[in-house]
This record gives sequence, structure tokens and C-alpha cells, in this order.
Amino acid sequence: MKAKASYSVKKWEEVTFRQISPEMKMTKASVLYEFSGDLQGMASVEYLMFYRHFDPNDQHKASASYVGLIHFEGKLLGKSGSFVFEDNGTFEGGSANSSLRIAQGSGTGALKEIYGTGMYLANKDGFHLELDYDFH
Repeated sequence: MKAKASYSVKKWEEVTFRQISPEMKMTKASVLYEFSGDLQGMASVEYLMFYRHFDPNDQHKASASYVGLIHFEGKLLGKSGSFVFEDNGTFEGGSANSSLRIAQGSGTGALKEIYGTGMYLANKDGFHLELDYDFH
């Protein structure tokens, strides 16, 4: 089964925990997303990020890799519950591209047996997620 959604950033709190060089650093970001479309609800995320290049004057010029765990809670095509995405992505040229995998055994409620993969793209045109999923 396939699902599509868009999302918006409701909170983004990022702190540097390792400054490697003036342009290179590692950070941790706590993020809150709101989803609409086939996925409706909220998602809280913890990201660990590595910036190969960081421009303090223009964050959209950064080059970074990141991993995260996204806990989604809400409805997927009318089914209520929650699950966790494992997020692995890159940020380059003002665009975030991620591969997603639903963490095994993370589903609750009507989404208890969910599994699957997906992707999202976040850029100047918006925030779009696609999910290919099924139930055991």
C-alpha cells in the first residue's frame, strides 16, 4: 500500500556537541513535525547530524548527513496508532533527502503490525513524504 503526506516543522532545536573545525561540526536536533494528507498527526524526532560544511551566515548552503528516529502518532488512512521511522538522509543545496524504514515492532493501536519503507524530500517547494507499507 502507498501513502503520501506533507508536513510542516513546528519546532526545531539544534545544538552543537562537537565542533571539529570552523566549518565542520556535529549537532543534535529535537524536532516536531505536523503531518497532513494520508498521514495525519504529529511526529517527534531526534536527529544526529554531521556537517561537512556549515555556513553560519546561510544555513541553506550547508552540506550534512543525518540519522534520526521519528515517532509518528496519529492516523494513517484513518487507522489510529503510532510507529517509529528510522531516518537516514543528506542535506545538500538547500534540499533534505531521506530514506525511511519503519522500525520493526514499533507499531501500536491499529498500526501495530505495520512495516515498510519510504522517503521524504524537503526543499523550497515544501515537505513531502511517500510511504510504501503493509501489515503482517
